[in-house]
Amino acid sequence: MGFIYLNSGRLFKVPYSDDYSLTQQVDIIAIDKETILIMECKAAETIKRNRSFKEAIEAIDGKKEGILNTFRKVFPGSKHKVKFIFATKNYILQKPDIDRLLHFDIALFEEEEIEYYEELTTLLGPASKYQLLGNLFEGQKIPELSNKVPAVMGKLGSHTFYSFSIEPERLLKIGYVLHRTKANKELMPTYQRMVKKNRLKLIEKFISKGGFFPNSVVINIDKGKRSLKWDPADTQCNDTICRIGILSLPQKYRSAFIIDGQHRLYGYANTPYKNTNAIPVVAFENLARSDQVELFMQINENQKAVTKNLRNTLNADLLWNSNDLTEAIKALKLRIAQDLGDDKRSPLYGRVIIGENKKTPIICITIDTIFMAFNRSNFYGKVTKNSIKEFGTFYDSNVDSTFVKLLDYLILCFEYIRDSLPDQWELGEKEDGFLTINPTIYCLIVIFSDIIDHLAKTENLNPRSQTAEYLSNGTKAYLDPVIHYFRNLSVDEKSLLRRSYGTGGRTKYWRTLQQVIQETRKDFNPEGLEQYIKDSSKQYNTRSFEMIRDIETYLKEDIRERLEVEHGKKNWWKKGVPFKVYEAAEKEASRANRLIEDPEKEVEPWDKLHFIDYRDIILHNWRKLFEEKYAYPGVKGNKEERTKWLEKLNTIRNQNVHVYSVTEEEFKFLTELHSWVLP
Repeated sequence: MGFIYLNSGRLFKVPYSDDYSLTQQVDIIAIDKETILIMECKAAETIKRNRSFKEAIEAIDGKKEGILNTFRKVFPGSKHKVKFIFATKNYILQKPDIDRLLHFDIALFEEEEIEYYEELTTLLGPASKYQLLGNLFEGQKIPELSNKVPAVMGKLGSHTFYSFSIEPERLLKIGYVLHRTKANKELMPTYQRMVKKNRLKLIEKFISKGGFFPNSVVINIDKGKRSLKWDPADTQCNDTICRIGILSLPQKYRSAFIIDGQHRLYGYANTPYKNTNAIPVVAFENLARSDQVELFMQINENQKAVTKNLRNTLNADLLWNSNDLTEAIKALKLRIAQDLGDDKRSPLYGRVIIGENKKTPIICITIDTIFMAFNRSNFYGKVTKNSIKEFGTFYDSNVDSTFVKLLDYLILCFEYIRDSLPDQWELGEKEDGFLTINPTIYCLIVIFSDIIDHLAKTENLNPRSQTAEYLSNGTKAYLDPVIHYFRNLSVDEKSLLRRSYGTGGRTKYWRTLQQVIQETRKDFNPEGLEQYIKDSSKQYNTRSFEMIRDIETYLKEDIRERLEVEHGKKNWWKKGVPFKVYEAAEKEASRANRLIEDPEKEVEPWDKLHFIDYRDIILHNWRKLFEEKYAYPGVKGNKEERTKWLEKLNTIRNQNVHVYSVTEEEFKFLTELHSWVLP
């Protein structure tokens, strides 16, 4: 980051009194011409939850003024900005400690912040310091910063904007990029991707060769409730809605948020041109953060696509305060999904792919998976745009309180699973890991919902009025059979669960876990399980596939016979069959016959047709030959609607008889069809 002075070891001590024998050991000290950073570091090998740092924090505050006096003597007349930082690793700080740090104006850096600045330094080098100072000294005045620029003021929609040119370093000092990382989670909504090192290097090289970018960097200047100071010029153009004048930019850290153009701006940061070139800027004034997100998404629509995962992450913030209840509930689901991966208390911390984070064998759970599980759950009830149709088990019309209660409940449930199966939990997608992967996380969330539904019915439990701890304790007894089931899976069974993708795979996995619970807890009978077991028993398979064969044989003979009568035995195939079906069947028969040595065993194209092909033939000859015979009884509409029964029949026919289980509804359909089609 370009600091001039750093301590060489942990034994560095700073006097905090005129008596120089009274010193404070400092873990890290970093000094440059403008800044002094003093860091106290606390680290543990594993995550610690209940450690109090009251004594350490109060000790820093008690000696802070004395340490500042020492530095005033070392750097007489300087205008250094000084910040004390409390840095931790693997500690989950309690609220009293967080409040103390805030009260004493001591910055808290946890792993996320350290990792963010490490990554940023790798990407930007010394220019990463601009982000650091913007974080530490937000709203504080930047000494000796020239802040006036000639600017054009205008309107875009309902928003005021200013267009001007400025030296990159001046903008870098007041600027801040809302990178979508855990380090900036307190600034939500954030929306910017991390910079790309290769792109940055290319831009630096381009600038160093005299290149420039005519397109504007887009920023938002945050003045709170106040407006920017803008002095109109004496001479104006009367025939335009724009005006020219002098704009006074804020002389404060983190007062200009970069919406678009971070690579162009940072491209100048490590070059001699940061003070000698000017870049064009379009600045909006006091845009709401949600408006910034929308503008970012609009600008990027036609550039690099905003990924689905990033769009989900942005929507969690963008829709949070929406008056449309469907949007607000969507934001609630997405925010909880995100926080399951972002909250250090969560067993899924660091395992959910958030924003544009890269997938790894450990970071492998998608927000979309959790969102789909929430859609299948009963946590949120049912809403329309303007009204609540049905309260969920947790949703109480307030997204904020629902967020806190449901997130805490899910964290506690996942904690119980993790603590019961610690080795498997750590695997992710590695080796034979099946627990912390998308299919299992999806099914567990829906199972948690099933259990809450059951407890609400049988024990009058009310999640909206009871604590998350109470609810999770009631859930555990129903999770024990699932844990036992997971613990005793064979290698092949684990492999099968890992492949439980798609709607059918997820449903089968989820229903399996329901049955596992029911085997131990006979009172557990979630909606639809009994019918699912019945439909999955294959009790209808034998008779169903017999009926399908009967129908297929009859259609093959009857349709051909009708075509032969209409078009003659020589021309029925060419004239009665649509060309698409004709061509495909000819090719299929030709391929099959090339492998048959006995000419008497060769097939004809008619043998290669399926139910869906029969439908095309029927539609092709509808009114004259087939409407009276094959229009499904009771179905109104056009010929496509009245022959959809063949599509459904084709779908069942194509199932693997050894794996698929014909449902009760499908069996009834086939029985009715068999009676109707066959004479």
